Amino acid sequence: MCGRFRRGLENQLSSLMSINRRQFLKTSALALGGVALARPGLLAARDLSAAKFFNPFEVVPLGKTGLKLSRFCLGTGVRGGNRESNHTRMGKEKFHALIRGVFERGGTVFDLADLYGTHPFLIPALKEIPREKYTIISKLWFHKGGLPEPERPDADVVIERFLKELGTDYIDLLLLHCLTTPKWNEEFRKQMEIVSKYKAKGAIRAHGISCHSIEALEAAVAEPWVQSVHARINPYGMSMDGPAEKVAPVLKKLHDAGKGVIGMKIIGEGKLRNEPAKLDESIKYVVQLGSVDILNVGCENLQEVDDFTARVRKVPVPA
Repeated sequence: MCGRFRRGLENQLSSLMSINRRQFLKTSALALGGVALARPGLLAARDLSAAKFFNPFEVVPLGKTGLKLSRFCLGTGVRGGNRESNHTRMGKEKFHALIRGVFERGGTVFDLADLYGTHPFLIPALKEIPREKYTIISKLWFHKGGLPEPERPDADVVIERFLKELGTDYIDLLLLHCLTTPKWNEEFRKQMEIVSKYKAKGAIRAHGISCHSIEALEAAVAEPWVQSVHARINPYGMSMDGPAEKVAPVLKKLHDAGKGVIGMKIIGEGKLRNEPAKLDESIKYVVQLGSVDILNVGCENLQEVDDFTARVRKVPVPA
């Protein structure tokens, strides 16, 4: 009895397994047919999930300078002049917290200048952080006004002072600040040669200019001394050297020539802070140009840093 019962049970199980297998194959076929019918939608979803977006803290090369910088750069010259800016005016404690907060988020580039008076704040805010972990940009000011003293010593005197104020052996990127004339490379040739000597000694890693006219920007394209350019760019022509349709082609020429391009005035010198749609459009326009390496933004608190970088993260990388 037990043997017959066992054999009968085995036969029933075998039959059930055969039915389940046939049902599984039938169901699978139907499912595959459904996938085939839904393929366009499926592919669209797959394409969307595979889309890449810009990372504001991605480390990218600055032209052919040999420098690699985070895409986001903290500018420190809002309303800057006479060795003051909104950043120095916020006080040491708040400014240090801003610098440190940017670094902890992944921002490793800090844009300083003699004009802003921000040199003494940086390294104390990043104490215990190895010097090679962050990038210092600064600028030489040779124009009348703008600084407390009327004298404008040559670049060697000023660079030595910069190094002491910063408390460092080298500056990663040093610029001639706020150039406007088409013949600036003739007018400042002596200073350019001095800066080149400091680069040869290792006290400067790369050099270039900060432009405030379309003529100065165009002159930088063919000037071999220029390794990187600070240029004002947004789609609305706000606080720029000219309309975007004239500035953008020059930036492409600079980039194609292997020069680094650091974009300024992306928020229109603050004018777009309260216009989120236009701000998104400006960020998208600049990062998708393909000719702007670094985004230099004068955020005054970490909320502004987080807001700006979150907007960058929404911009898809062009296919």
